[in-house]
Amino acid sequence: MLPRRILVTGATGLIGNAVIPLLLEAGCQVRATARNSAQAPWSRHPACTFVQHDLLKDDPARLVDGINAVIHLAARVHVMQDRADDPLQENRHLNRDATLALARAAAAGSVRQFVFTSTVKVNGESTTLQPFTEADKPDPRDSYAISKWEAETQLAELAANSTLGITIIRPPLVYGPGVKGNFASLMRAIAKGLPLPLGRVRNKRSLIYVGNLADAIMATLSQPSIGTRIFLVSDGHDLSTPELIRALANAMEQSARLVPVPLVLLQLAGMLTGQSGTIARLLDSLAIDTSRIRSEIGWKPRFTILEGLSATVNAPR
Repeated sequence: MLPRRILVTGATGLIGNAVIPLLLEAGCQVRATARNSAQAPWSRHPACTFVQHDLLKDDPARLVDGINAVIHLAARVHVMQDRADDPLQENRHLNRDATLALARAAAAGSVRQFVFTSTVKVNGESTTLQPFTEADKPDPRDSYAISKWEAETQLAELAANSTLGITIIRPPLVYGPGVKGNFASLMRAIAKGLPLPLGRVRNKRSLIYVGNLADAIMATLSQPSIGTRIFLVSDGHDLSTPELIRALANAMEQSARLVPVPLVLLQLAGMLTGQSGTIARLLDSLAIDTSRIRSEIGWKPRFTILEGLSATVNAPR
């Protein structure tokens, strides 16, 4: 059974715009918050109240007053070329410190469930023989993943010393209508018919459609727990980079122009252009084992990866 009154932070982002309509359809009362004003249709729903709030500056106590559960989506997101003077500290401010302040305020009030969207990057950057599981030793490499891992650790400490149940969800790359970053760049390249030198790539990468991630969040709220639990989630069907390009091209009714360039040349190009991280994400594998969330709460993806890709490319722009 879902909690009655739910706070959603980062409400205007990709995930917030997917999960809030589901909560409203389920009859929940939603308090949505973000730094910027909301223009989405859900903001006009009679059961939804939007509060403009800066988690770095404003008191979180007013956000959680009368709330039963929190879905914490607000974050300083991962960027490839972070130009902050101290990226780790900038990430820590929002991803760790503001998260803990909100969770402490929640624990001091009527909140009993706190869902935190972390990242599979806490596990590491790539997989080889076996997919990542929740039991793996964390290996965060960049400032974004480190800040998320530090937040996870401190949330677990809070759960151990309070009645607040913590659910940590570690998704891989999230895509859906309005997706930005490298995924959007790949879509634009396909739409323009550009040749892509990735024909020889033989990797496997897990993804998650935002509709599936929103559904997983709903499932965890429907089956609350005490203490801390961690779930890895994905669409359940991994794709190689060429398979992803072909699937996107098919959904866009375009041709996939894949050129078989040796991988060593792509890696060299990445080093020469300062884009090694981007190239690695196109060449390396990153696979996820989702058996824990399937067995513990019975969740499975609501949409296939092909349905998710079709919804993404056909969304109004």
